Amino acid sequence: MAEHHDHHSNVSNIKLAFFLNLSFTIIEIIGGFLTNSMAILSDALHDLGDSLSLAMSWYLENYSKKGADKDFSYGYARFSLLGALINSIVLILGSVFILTKVIPRIFAPESVHPEGMLYLAILGIIVNGIAVFKLRGGSSLNKDVVSWHLLEDVLGWIAVLIVSIILIYKDLPILDPLLSLAINIYILYNVISKLKKVLNVFLQRVPAGIEIEELQQKIVAETQALAAHHTHIWTLDGERNFLSTHVIIPDQISKSKIIELKAQIKNLLAVEKIDHVTIEIEYENEECENKNCDA
Repeated sequence: MAEHHDHHSNVSNIKLAFFLNLSFTIIEIIGGFLTNSMAILSDALHDLGDSLSLAMSWYLENYSKKGADKDFSYGYARFSLLGALINSIVLILGSVFILTKVIPRIFAPESVHPEGMLYLAILGIIVNGIAVFKLRGGSSLNKDVVSWHLLEDVLGWIAVLIVSIILIYKDLPILDPLLSLAINIYILYNVISKLKKVLNVFLQRVPAGIEIEELQQKIVAETQALAAHHTHIWTLDGERNFLSTHVIIPDQISKSKIIELKAQIKNLLAVEKIDHVTIEIEYENEECENKNCDA
């Protein structure tokens, strides 16, 4: 029930963030041309990409709630993760494109309208701040990436606010492209970090903080298992962790003891935040049929 509530909250908050972002992007594009600010136009392009990404995230987050079926035996949870992947790529491409426009302006800065920048900055902080507040503490990687989009926008608008105040009193037009450059470098740094996390899930890397060797030793130390091997651990969507393992047991162990052993192992792994466990039982003198069984 709590998981369903979290998912519904994810979808509703992404929906709100989409409409806030899209509405403000339209205002931002108009304001960017009126103020002749490269920083604002850069951010407008960035926000347009964000709006498209948010729309897709809204759809995929909602789609991901579908349960398992004959086509997707694990369910549709990774569709939300797909949203995070596409969002990250869109943001990286948008930032690189903006950099190609900003760098020439550094060498040939143009005058801007600082008062207009100031008003847009205040509005930008309010609009994006509301969206970040609604998306804080995301329970999915998709929502986490979206939240980062909007948090970066808030920080960017705070910087625009400061620069616009300076430009009101000092004629330093180079500050505008320099600010745009700084914002984009910061965005790239953080989004690439998030993208690595998403790719690790798609590539089925062992989740951070989990050591296979330690888990196998724990199973042997705290249960009647003689050994555990051929263990694989992955995460479905950055939240739910899965494990499969081969457990060697004494030849003479009873059926009731095997059932008890499996329950012990599952309880042990639940503490390690591993939700879905598949255990293959092997007897002491039984030969493992899989290749690389010692892996």
